Amino acid sequence: MAMSYVIFGVFALLSYLVSARLKYKFGKYAKVPVNGRMTGCEVAEKMLRDNGITDVSVRMTDGFLSDHYNPANKTVNLSRNVYEGSNISAAAVAAHECGHALQHATAYSMLQLRSKLVPAVNFASMWMQWVLLAGIVFINVFPSLMLAGILLFAVTTLFSVVTLPVEINASARAVKWLDYAGIVTYDIKPYAVDALKWAAYTYVIAALGSLAQLVYFILLFLGNRR
Repeated sequence: MAMSYVIFGVFALLSYLVSARLKYKFGKYAKVPVNGRMTGCEVAEKMLRDNGITDVSVRMTDGFLSDHYNPANKTVNLSRNVYEGSNISAAAVAAHECGHALQHATAYSMLQLRSKLVPAVNFASMWMQWVLLAGIVFINVFPSLMLAGILLFAVTTLFSVVTLPVEINASARAVKWLDYAGIVTYDIKPYAVDALKWAAYTYVIAALGSLAQLVYFILLFLGNRR
C-alpha cells in the first residue's frame, strides 16, 4: 500500500508542476492580442457558425480554466477571462471547447466512447477506493474483493486514457480553424499551439498516473496469489 502512496505522490507533484506551467503559459499568452481583438465569446460563436453548428450556445461560467463543453444541453461554457478576453489564451481555449462541439456534431468515435463510459465511471469512482482498501486488507482470505476493486479502478483508468485523444483532437481542430479563419497569424500561431499543448499535458499526467497505480494494484494482487 505504501508504494501506492509513492506513485500518487510522484504524479501529484508532476500534476502540480504541469498545472503551474500551464497557468504561467496562459498568463503569458493572455498579453498577446488576436486579430480584430475578438473576445473568446466572439471566437466561439464564429467557429460554431463557420462549421454550420446552430444549436449550441456560448455561456459564461465561474472559475479559472473551468471552461468546458456540455453535450447534454449543447453549451460551450467559458470562464470570465476567456469569455471576455481578446487574446491568444482566450481564443485558444474558446476554440478548443468548440472543438468538442464539432466532435459531438460529427459523432467523433472517441467522444462517443467517453460519453458511454460516464455512468460506469461515476459508479466506479464512488466505490473503488473502499473496495480496494478492503481488498488489500483481506487479500489473503477474500482475493475476489481485491479483483473487484482493480476492475473498478480499471474503468476510471480507461476513461483517462480515452480522454487523451478526445482532448488532442479538439485542440487540433481549434488550431486548424484559428489559422483558417485568420484569428491568429503565422507569427502568433505557435503561441496558441503551445498553450493547448500544456493543457493537454495535464491529461497525459492524469492518464499515466492512473495507469501506474493500476499496474501496481495488479502486481500486488498477482503477488499474493502465489
